[in-house]
Amino acid sequence: MELFEDAVAVLAAEYPGDERGRMLRSLGVKTGGKFYAFATEVDVVVKLSAGRVAELVAAGVGVPCETRPGHPMREWVRLVPADVDECLDHLREARAFVAESAAS
Repeated sequence: MELFEDAVAVLAAEYPGDERGRMLRSLGVKTGGKFYAFATEVDVVVKLSAGRVAELVAAGVGVPCETRPGHPMREWVRLVPADVDECLDHLREARAFVAESAAS
């Protein structure tokens, strides 16, 4: 997904220590060795608190991420950002969540 690639390029300048990798056969990005986002052909998937995921799903902004039908990943949500700025907002929020969790 080009939108994801463009947003990750911006983040690479902000956080040069972040790494790219593959998650669920998709291009992803991680900090401190932990993934905080990946992209599929149609959406961006980010890791957030379970409560935040529930908020985004309830608002109709996101849908639960399921590795198998009926088995949602509690802290992952699928989003379809409108543009790079919106994508960056979601990626920064996800990165902050993962970085904070790793520091605890």
